[in-house]
Amino acid sequence: MALDLDTDRIHQLLHDGARDKIYPGGVWAVGDSRGTQASGSTGVLDPERPDEPMRRDTVFDVASLTKILAVWSTIGSLADDGKLQLDAPLGDFWPEVSGRPLAQVTARRLLTHTAGVPLRANLKNLYGTDPQDVRDGVLREALHRQPGEAVEYTDRAALILGYLAEHLSGQRLDALAADRVWGPLGMTQTCFGPLSPEAAARCAPTELDDSTGTHLKGRAHDFSARLLGGVCGIAGAFSVLDDLTTFLRYLLAPNQLNASPGFGTDWIKESLQIHTGELTPPRGLFWHPAPGTTPEADDVWVHYGFTGTGMWVSPQKDRWATLLTNKIYFTRDREPLAQVRNTFRSLVFA
Repeated sequence: MALDLDTDRIHQLLHDGARDKIYPGGVWAVGDSRGTQASGSTGVLDPERPDEPMRRDTVFDVASLTKILAVWSTIGSLADDGKLQLDAPLGDFWPEVSGRPLAQVTARRLLTHTAGVPLRANLKNLYGTDPQDVRDGVLREALHRQPGEAVEYTDRAALILGYLAEHLSGQRLDALAADRVWGPLGMTQTCFGPLSPEAAARCAPTELDDSTGTHLKGRAHDFSARLLGGVCGIAGAFSVLDDLTTFLRYLLAPNQLNASPGFGTDWIKESLQIHTGELTPPRGLFWHPAPGTTPEADDVWVHYGFTGTGMWVSPQKDRWATLLTNKIYFTRDREPLAQVRNTFRSLVFA
C-alpha cells in the first residue's frame, strides 16, 4: 500500500524553491521499511548550464550528513562490537587524550553535543595545515565549558568521534565507513572526496571558490574537510539519492534487508530518543527532533547538511525522507531553505 502523500504539493513546493532561487535544483524521496514510495527532482544542476536538469543520479556534497553516514554509523558499529562504552571517560582507553581536558569527556556527551568542546572548528588558525598537527591540537584543546552543562552544536564533536573511530578500528575513517557501512549496504556511490573527474561531472556545484573563481564541484565545500585532505568526521562525504534511501530504509528495517552493516537495531533505537534530559534543545545521538515536532507526539528525527541536504526518519510512522539541494550555490542564508524543509517535513509526515 502506497503512503498517503500529497505529491502534487511536494512537487509544487520544491519547484517554487528552485524558481525563487533558494537552490538551483534538488532531488527528494519518501519511503518506508519496504522501500521508496515517491520521489522526484526539480530545477537544474548548474545555473550556468540551464538546459541540464537536476537528476536522480546527481552526486551531492552532503556536508554534515557525513556525521550520520560516516561517524554515527561507525561509532554505532564499534559500540555494538563492544569496542566502545559510550559512558566511559575517553582518557580511560584513549592514550592520545589521557591527561588532557578531553579525558573526562564521554562518547555520549560528544554524540549529544553536551561535551563542552569549543564551538568553532577554526582549525587552520589554531593548528596550521598539517593534518597530524590538527589532530594533536584538537585532542589537546581546553574545554569551552563543563561537560553536561549545555547543548551546543559543534563540528568538533564529530571530528573528535571520527578520530576516536580511527583509533579503535585502526582504519582511516573513509576506509572504515566503506568497510563497515557503505559496502555492506550497497551504497556504491557514497565516498569521501575529492571525486574522480567522472563522478565530479555529475556533482551539484556548491559555493564559489575565491581561489579559482569557479564553483566547487567534487571537492568538499567544508573548509575543515578540505584542510584535512577531504576526509574527516565533520564533512567531506558525497552521495546520491538512491544510496541515502537505502541507508534510511535500513534504519526502519534492519532485519529485513540482505545487509549487515556494523550497527543494528539497538543502536538505532537508542539514538532516536532524547539523551539530554531537561536541557534544550533536545538531542538524540547526533539525530535531533525535527523543528516543529516533539519526540512524544511525532517521533520525527532529522539531520541537516550545510550545503542544503537533509534526512528525516520516524520509526513510529514507519517513514523516512530525504531532500538534497545545492542551496549553498546561491547564499549562506539559512532561513529560506529552513522554511522549505519544514514545509516538506510537514507534508511528508502529516
